[in-house]
Amino acid sequence: MAKIKKGDLVVVIAGRDKGKQGRVLEVRTGTDRVVVEGVQRVKKHTKVGQSSRGARTGGIETVEAPIHVSNVMVVDPETKKGTRVGHRTEQVERDGRTRTVRVRVAKRSGKDIS
Repeated sequence: MAKIKKGDLVVVIAGRDKGKQGRVLEVRTGTDRVVVEGVQRVKKHTKVGQSSRGARTGGIETVEAPIHVSNVMVVDPETKKGTRVGHRTEQVERDGRTRTVRVRVAKRSGKDIS
């Protein structure tokens, strides 16, 4: 089970954007990188081209670049600070059967991470 997932609120703990918070837009498991909203913004030069829906305009765009997963921490829902992530197993009854599920837990406060 992954420690950081799409939609998590994370804080950057290293690099030029240290201290910034944002939501995870994309997780790239093959390269251990995540794309965070508003973090690691870079300029991208785009060429004018044609697409199926009309002409695409060119110019300079600002996009989010991927950042390594070791440079971000999940924000604790209670203290609003970075925290490590643990797991807890629970017995849940679904469809008349008891199943064991793993729940992500913030180690700082012990609260569940949704």
